[in-house]
Amino acid sequence: MPRRVLQLLVGLFLYGAGCALTVQAGLGIDPWTVFAQGISLHTGIGIGWVTNILGFVVLLLWIPLRQKPGIGTVANILLVGTSMQVVLWLIPPVTGFAAQLGVLVAGILLVAVASGLYIGARFGAGPRDGLMTGLHARLGWPIWICRVVVEATVLAAGWALGGTVGIGTVLFAVLIGPLVHVALPLLDTAPAARAAAPARRDGR
Repeated sequence: MPRRVLQLLVGLFLYGAGCALTVQAGLGIDPWTVFAQGISLHTGIGIGWVTNILGFVVLLLWIPLRQKPGIGTVANILLVGTSMQVVLWLIPPVTGFAAQLGVLVAGILLVAVASGLYIGARFGAGPRDGLMTGLHARLGWPIWICRVVVEATVLAAGWALGGTVGIGTVLFAVLIGPLVHVALPLLDTAPAARAAAPARRDGR
């Protein structure tokens, strides 16, 4: 349990940090961050704080979908945006295409590792993932269709509000799935728990 909690907290902090790097790269960001950035531009509220607020609003949408949040869900809402905001304060925007591309790729890689950490801790889905699984359960749509519909909607809304859409948005969409697919088995706590179970039963 201590390892899982630590893994959850580190993963969520790194997730926000990775998102912040993609923002400062200035080449385009993932759909939900585009949406948060667009709202931030019109309200003056920091992108990280908007991310936290959006997480809470999305969590409210779980109620009609009859989804149940876990500890990880609440921690996600509180920590990802906060981490993002802190890193945005510490790291200035990057200039020069080569540097921008390097920071963008570093951010995507960090988000992938962070996803493996917090998902592998197995404390519940984040609010956005829970929204998609809830839509799948209630409407019977395949998960990928739910993801496309939700993310295309927030991307379009964020772009209309002035959020940054570009090569980074495309690279994030193409790379994040395969990278998380590699990271998650390496960081999943379930195999360790299963391996420890026989030892506990044997008294060792």
